[in-house]
Amino acid sequence: MKLKPMIRSLVFAGMSAAMLAAAGVSQAATTLRLSTYVNEVDVRYEGFKKFAELAEAKTNGRVKVQIFPSSTLHGWSEGVDAMLGGVSDISWVPADKRLPCYRVTSLYPTLINLEGQIALDAAYADLIRPEAAKTGLVPLINSNYSYDQEWWFKDRVADLSKLDGKLVRSIGPLVSMMIETWGGKPVFIAPKEVFQSAERGVVDGINMGVATYSSWKLWSVMPYMVNASLFYGNIQYMISKSKFDALSKADQDGLMAAAKESEQWLKPRYEAWVDERVGNAVMKGGGAAVSLPKQQRVALINSVRGKWDAEVDKACGADLAGKIRSVFAKHQ
Repeated sequence: MKLKPMIRSLVFAGMSAAMLAAAGVSQAATTLRLSTYVNEVDVRYEGFKKFAELAEAKTNGRVKVQIFPSSTLHGWSEGVDAMLGGVSDISWVPADKRLPCYRVTSLYPTLINLEGQIALDAAYADLIRPEAAKTGLVPLINSNYSYDQEWWFKDRVADLSKLDGKLVRSIGPLVSMMIETWGGKPVFIAPKEVFQSAERGVVDGINMGVATYSSWKLWSVMPYMVNASLFYGNIQYMISKSKFDALSKADQDGLMAAAKESEQWLKPRYEAWVDERVGNAVMKGGGAAVSLPKQQRVALINSVRGKWDAEVDKACGADLAGKIRSVFAKHQ
């Protein structure tokens, strides 16, 4: 039996609408690839899992985050290229020359009071947001180094300002300048290669975050820690701007809210985990740790601050440099 033309048209229209609706749902579902150098035993990996869980919940399942740990997608220095080239969608951003102000302020020599860390990180991220946008990136997750970026050596070091030619692993231009100012020689080594380098004597010392250091089991090869707390550090995780812009406004807001909430969730767990790792290494693992008094910390910072501020002014411009320093000053 043949359907009348009008009924047939209505049936086809309904079928087409259903197919388009289904296609729309499929197109709206987005999977973001998050690349990180931390491994799965690191507490920050749990933070990324929490972020993924929150992102999916806050976007009603339209945005999913797939986590790639241990630098499986790209190396330490390749975060910007990886996101711009579509290898990853979210990644840590190292001291890349395409982000000149971020490059010299994501690590900055200053004493920091961490009680207001979440607000401090958010204010810093907002200040470097325009520069990131010009490069095709959007700041997303603040990865704070202020709490645990420290120094390790095979043997006790009497004075950090007298490195006497020691080869010390560096993570960026500020640390390299510090090492050189204090008489050492900076060496760049990616996180997952540090253990072999330390074990084989390629370096005499290491600058690294306690969490990463502990995750890679480096206490066994370089057990003497100098707890100096000399930096503000915020090696941010950014998202490809094209990927972010392709999301609906609701999903953009959901992703940003998930990032902030995961930072708040992680902060106490991260600090407790770092403290536990240091305590275990010192009490049970043959490690040793010494904390520098405030007067000595201030002296070390002052030995490099003037030289570094000149770099900040040049890279950021006087106005932005002043705003960034003002934010740091509020949290000393």
